[in-house]
Amino acid sequence: MKYLLDTDHLSIIQREMGQDYMNLLNRMAQHPISAFSVSMVTFHEQILGSHTYINRARNSNEIVKGYEMMARIRRDFTVLPVIPFDSAAAAMFDSLQSQRIQLATMDLRIAATCRSRGLILLTRNNRDFGKVPELKIENWTISKTGGAD
Repeated sequence: MKYLLDTDHLSIIQREMGQDYMNLLNRMAQHPISAFSVSMVTFHEQILGSHTYINRARNSNEIVKGYEMMARIRRDFTVLPVIPFDSAAAAMFDSLQSQRIQLATMDLRIAATCRSRGLILLTRNNRDFGKVPELKIENWTISKTGGAD
């Protein structure tokens, strides 16, 4: 594995439409599927989103849609390896927190997971993730104009 998909990049893939999706797919096609992974933190974020959707549902159709979202998330997370938030990631998280980096908790957990494993984070959120020292980030939703990864 070389790359970790941020929740944002994974969501683009799940939508299966738009220019960002096409750019991302074209870049991913240049690598073996084994180069990619997702974080348990991303799974947590997506399950929380579907859970919130279900709790806010106003009718049976919306409840069904919420559970369909949850089932899709479950399926999607069988395609790529899921990187755990383990003791190494927790230690990195604690270290990053002690540096008082202004980043949402879930994003800091994703960054810590990447840093602890030496992975490159694929994300559009360069502004926030760029605050994390030594975190390698790339945005693959932008058309590649040349150069190496």
